[in-house]
Amino acid sequence: MRRGSFLSKLILLPCSKLYGAITYTRNKLFDWKVLKEARFDIPIVCVGNLAVGGTGKTPLVEYIAGSFRKNRRVAVLSRGYRRETKGFIMAGRNSTPRDVGDEAYQIYHKFDGEVLVAVCEDRVYGINELRRLDPRINLIVLDDGFQHRYVKPTVTILVTEYNHPIYKDSMLPYGRLREPYRGINRADIVVVSKCPEGLSPLNYRLVTKEYDLFPAQDLFFSHYSYQALEPVFPDMATAVPYLDWLTPGDSILAVAGIGNPKPFVLKLKSFEAKVKVDVFPDHHNYSKKDIDHILTRYKSLKGAQRIIVTTEKDAVRLASNPYFPHELKASTYYLPVKVEFDAFGNGPDIIEVIEKYINKV
Repeated sequence: MRRGSFLSKLILLPCSKLYGAITYTRNKLFDWKVLKEARFDIPIVCVGNLAVGGTGKTPLVEYIAGSFRKNRRVAVLSRGYRRETKGFIMAGRNSTPRDVGDEAYQIYHKFDGEVLVAVCEDRVYGINELRRLDPRINLIVLDDGFQHRYVKPTVTILVTEYNHPIYKDSMLPYGRLREPYRGINRADIVVVSKCPEGLSPLNYRLVTKEYDLFPAQDLFFSHYSYQALEPVFPDMATAVPYLDWLTPGDSILAVAGIGNPKPFVLKLKSFEAKVKVDVFPDHHNYSKKDIDHILTRYKSLKGAQRIIVTTEKDAVRLASNPYFPHELKASTYYLPVKVEFDAFGNGPDIIEVIEKYINKV
């Protein structure tokens, strides 16, 4: 059903109004202290969003965890979306995406155990269990915890996409918002993610004016810096290609099952190689049928060099997929992303601002 059509307004808009009223009432119950927020004596950094879909939370969680891991014992706590388990689980070397979810699995392997990673639907229980298992923990990052108000964070970071501004959006199911836009007022820091590289000072000022944050709130702008290709199956890879070395006679099959694959696809299409695209739902668990489809698509590629390129999140699911064909493993790569922040003015960077909050605990 197309958003903006008469039928969608007739059916979905009333549902959005009702959902907005429910979430508004729930938030008020927390504001009025009817529902209680648990406080902790170690810093809790909450990273979340108002909208569903790929706003860039996980790369920011990795950025924060990586920035503090040398000076603190850092743990990341997620709910483990789309995992096939329940309750509290600590990620380990034998964990799979089905055990802890693809995002938690990705974060764990990104830091090779230097950052503790756990999943739990009940964040209060999860924090207490993390601290029981490792009393040295002195910083916890909550991944996707903005709506989980049973935990009182030390600092709350809201992530919103540059190309999908939340001030123009509507509540689910008509729009993409999980709660009304006024929820942004709970954030200490707002990060506008996935900005175009080289964002102009004029656009910076226009967006800053649109968000119209309180003086105590900090606003940052970030973009993705795409890194060199990495093999999904390192033991099978021989020579990893450079994307800018590929020619119009080469072909790429782009495979993505993330919330917003557009930046990933546009990046691949900025090179000379021909690109075919297969898009799957966010957090997709690839079935044998899906893998067979990918194999068929790969065989249809033309060119001297044919490769499959997927996202970092999809790579963790494909690497552990029992149906992935051996013949494709040497030709399958993922495109890592790193968050970089745009510098406007001479203010402190985001890590310095976070430190200001957590040093008070």
